[in-house]
This record gives sequence, structure tokens and C-alpha cells, in this order.
Amino acid sequence: MKYRILSLALLSAASLVLVGCAAQPQNIDLQNDQGHAVMGLDYRDFNNAANQLVQSLLASGALKKDGGGRYVMTTAKIVNDTMQRIDTDQLMAKIEEGMMNSGQVVMTSAIGGKGATDKMVYQVRELRDNDEFKQNTIAKKGQLIAPELSISGKIIQRDIRYERSKTQVEYYFQLRVTHMTNGLRVWQKETIIGKRGSRRSVSW
Repeated sequence: MKYRILSLALLSAASLVLVGCAAQPQNIDLQNDQGHAVMGLDYRDFNNAANQLVQSLLASGALKKDGGGRYVMTTAKIVNDTMQRIDTDQLMAKIEEGMMNSGQVVMTSAIGGKGATDKMVYQVRELRDNDEFKQNTIAKKGQLIAPELSISGKIIQRDIRYERSKTQVEYYFQLRVTHMTNGLRVWQKETIIGKRGSRRSVSW
């Protein structure tokens, strides 16, 4: 009986060790990720879409300002029309970074859509006439700069039956840039990411 109990204990301990080893997380090589694609959107898809959109925008010349200098741009509403809970700020953060790194655009945090504004811009201005703060350190009226350009867009998902047991999922990343003075659209681009897999695989 003792030997049986001891054997069961050793077997249980060995099982726990094997489970622990199998559950060990691994770091992802973000520069050379050979992991299998997923039906939903992952960081590789966001990087791919953002890079394509930024390169198209920069190559179009729409951000080259007459007379030199940089455009002031704001991010408007980015609509998520997919079955996934996508934080559109994640996509736009990479796009805004790429545009600013080009030296042709400066983003404003004073006005914009979801996630584009910094509430502190206005909270600081509420300190006017507050005796606890040196008034010459608080921004005066008429200092904020209105955006000249606005970037807006949409992410769309379409699920299509590919074969009896397979499905095709298409993701459309649409962006457009509009001039605030005259309302004219100066650039527009759609990037598509498509995936095929088992109908059992979920895309959300």
C-alpha cells in the first residue's frame, strides 16, 4: 500500500512538472515572428496596415505644405465596423507616429476624436485667476492653434464562405485626409488584409 501511494505521489509530481514546463510563456521575436497567422487581427496586421497607409500618404505629397513648414493635423473619428473589440487608438498611434516622424506634420492634442485630445490642455486653462498659481506661467487666451488637416477612417470586416469547411475574412482599413479650411479631401487610401481558414476559427 505504501509503495502504491508513493508511486501515485511521484506520478502526480511528475505530471505537475510537465504541465509547468508546457505552460512556460515565450517571448515573441517582433522582428521575425514565424508564428501561425490568426483569423482575427493581431499586431502584425496592425503594423502592416499602418505602414502601407503611411507610405501611401507620404508618397502622395498631400502633406507637403506650400511655402514649407508643417501642417497641424488632428485625428477625427475612426469607426470600428468589425466583430472585434478593436482599440482604434492603437492603429492611429502608429500612423500618427509615422506622419510626425516625416517632419511634415505636427499633431494637435487640443481637439480631435476619441483618444486624440489631451484634457490637460483645458484643465490648465481653468487655473486662470487661481491665486495659488503664478498667472504668467498659465497659457493666455488665443494661444491654441486650430488644425489645418483632419484624418478620419473606418475598419470594415467581411466574412465570406470560401469552401464548405473554410471561410474567408477580409479587413478593410480606410483612411482619408480632409483640409479644414475648404473641406476638400486631399488624400484617401484603402488597405485590405485577407485571411482564409477553418470555419471553426473565430475572428473575434
